[in-house]
Amino acid sequence: MREIYLDNSATTMVIPEAAEAMVEACCVKYGNPSSLHGKGIEAEKIIKETRERIAEFLNCSPDEIFFTSGGTEANNWALFKAAEKLKRFGKHIITTSIEHSSVLEPVKELERRGFEVSYLSPSKDGIISLEDLKKELRPDTILVSIMHANNETGSVQPIYEAAEIIKNSSDKALFHVDAVQSFGKININLKKEKGIDFLSVSAHKIHGPKGIGALFIRKGINISPYVYGGDQEGKMRAGTENVPGIAGFGAALKALKNNVEDHQKKIKGLKERFISGIKAGIQDVVINGPLDERALPNIVNVSVLGVKGEVLVHYLEQWGIYISTGSACHSRGGSVSHVLKAMGLKKEALESAVRVSFSAFNTEEEVDFAVEKFKEAAEELRDL
Repeated sequence: MREIYLDNSATTMVIPEAAEAMVEACCVKYGNPSSLHGKGIEAEKIIKETRERIAEFLNCSPDEIFFTSGGTEANNWALFKAAEKLKRFGKHIITTSIEHSSVLEPVKELERRGFEVSYLSPSKDGIISLEDLKKELRPDTILVSIMHANNETGSVQPIYEAAEIIKNSSDKALFHVDAVQSFGKININLKKEKGIDFLSVSAHKIHGPKGIGALFIRKGINISPYVYGGDQEGKMRAGTENVPGIAGFGAALKALKNNVEDHQKKIKGLKERFISGIKAGIQDVVINGPLDERALPNIVNVSVLGVKGEVLVHYLEQWGIYISTGSACHSRGGSVSHVLKAMGLKKEALESAVRVSFSAFNTEEEVDFAVEKFKEAAEELRDL
């Protein structure tokens, strides 16, 4: 049976170049990067080159990039350490109601520790209001965390405008951006937009390995180390580095750099082809999220009204088509999406929502087959 993987927002296939780089780091360049001999220098070079590649994508300095075990750790690091650093100036934090759980859960923990949190609600398109942000900012606001692009709907938040508002309002408040979904899909320029203090990225969303990510910490933002016990990562995160993971991350970035414009154009075309196909062939279909430049080029959140999302996922799987009902971190829990609920979707649309997400390795033929099976599912499952 053919396999059509359309759940690329959950994770992506590791490309051969990344897998080969990881094997080489495990079996050939396996030295400890802290060692002074040649094997250690080989491993240290891998780390240095990957750090430089991430910095090039973000347009920042390599010494502002710190490796982590993934996006979740990067988010936790930024939120807890920023709050710890600034709590003497205030205990007010602003975030949004549509953040990934790796932001919402740390923020809830900070609430339990005595911090006050304001949650910005999105419009029906999943975009937060800058006016709402202005209203929530206070003299005791010390931290704002707004994701760049939502992992369920693809809605892109106005982070650069938000950064300007935050910095004009306060000389103390720090701004964190979760860019795990947007990294590699749309351009990020941290040198031009200087109001972002922390930014989180991950390798496994761009055809690199799981278990490796990075946190951008703007130079001059002096927070305490996340892990103590060694000189690694500028004494900010002790422990021998995950050199194979870093090697895979670097190889994925190298491949992406050589094809980034083609990839972005292709996935946008696949998304548009899919939307056109289901809108033309299925009645009572709702696209949840923006359909213009305010959305990532690879994510579609769609409700086939009258068909439960979980049932649709399993129906399509029998044809080798893999999609999801939402964030992979919560899909097994069976709960209604907090993102779509915050956007004001009605019960029927909430219960029938699924997420389809493309990569440059998908084809038009795969999209057409998926559209055909979506139509078939709507007909059969609505009858049931």
